[in-house]
Amino acid sequence: MSVLVKHLGVADYVSTYEAMRAFTKERNSATPDEIWVLEHPPVFTLGLAGDASNLHSPSNQIPLVQVDRGGEITYHGPGQIVVYLLLDLKRLGIFVKELVSRIEQAVIDTLADFGIAAERHPGAPGIYISKQSGLPVEWIGAKVAALGLKVSKSCSYHGLALNVATDLEAFGRIHPCGYEGLKTVDMQTLGIKDNIDTISQKLLEQLQKQLMSHDYK
Repeated sequence: MSVLVKHLGVADYVSTYEAMRAFTKERNSATPDEIWVLEHPPVFTLGLAGDASNLHSPSNQIPLVQVDRGGEITYHGPGQIVVYLLLDLKRLGIFVKELVSRIEQAVIDTLADFGIAAERHPGAPGIYISKQSGLPVEWIGAKVAALGLKVSKSCSYHGLALNVATDLEAFGRIHPCGYEGLKTVDMQTLGIKDNIDTISQKLLEQLQKQLMSHDYK
């Protein structure tokens, strides 16, 4: 069964979140999987284990939304590629831990396509900038992509967010993923000038490649 990719443009967070939950609740074993690619207007989201105090400098312009994914607090906004993965894990034959690993690898490979070396950090889902020649030391270890999932009835939703040309000041209002002092960076700051659509297409290709060994041929 193939996956349906939907490009949703700039989409309101709350309505998209509700649509993900409704899709997952209503789907059955014959429902095709979907991948939604979009951007959100500025919003902070707080995961199930989140501590609201990690939003240490609230903004009247940026709402905070409590959601049902794993993980802590993060920021979504324009210039950030958000990919929601609405997948039947039972049909794909993979567990959540492997899905997380495959998503992370897709992001690492996408960044490598643009000449950026990145890595996982054990116990801290997401992707971080590796030490590499020509890169200012201040960005080594900075987080460039966040990841958070929810699984219901063996089906996933939520997904990942890759910072392309994002408002990094907004990240300064939070302890990203609950880690005080964790730096956040975007691809533009690292010298990547490709537009968001080009990067989005490459990320989709890498995600589908990571899922191909199961069902997406």
